[in-house]
Amino acid sequence: MRSRDGNLNFLLRLCQVVIFSSLTLHASEHLISYKYIIKDAILYNETLLISNAMTKCSGEPQSELILINTTDDDLKKLISQNSEKFIDYIHKLGLHVEHKGTTSNLQNSFTTTLTLKTTCFKVDFNDNFARIAPLK
Repeated sequence: MRSRDGNLNFLLRLCQVVIFSSLTLHASEHLISYKYIIKDAILYNETLLISNAMTKCSGEPQSELILINTTDDDLKKLISQNSEKFIDYIHKLGLHVEHKGTTSNLQNSFTTTLTLKTTCFKVDFNDNFARIAPLK
């Protein structure tokens, strides 16, 4: 006879296997890159590029982001509707930060660039939500 804790661990592992296998079997792959430029404390440019992966990406899905999907299966629309959540999520993944400061005629000028290099994401659209997970 199993204890209750043994059953709980078994159920948690089973749920993890189901979630990750659904991501790897039914998900589409997209390449996403992001660039955010701030010049003198003002947003200068923000670029989000999304494209379908032409070849199969290798790697294991990492921690996923779940977004509520009220529209069709358009990833760009979904991310633009939930842009704040998505930007917070990619900040946790790791961004390259470049900072430059110059002084000319006694005036300081600073430029900060945050970049997410092109990364392959698995995206699984369901009826009510979409799961997005980077591959590493």
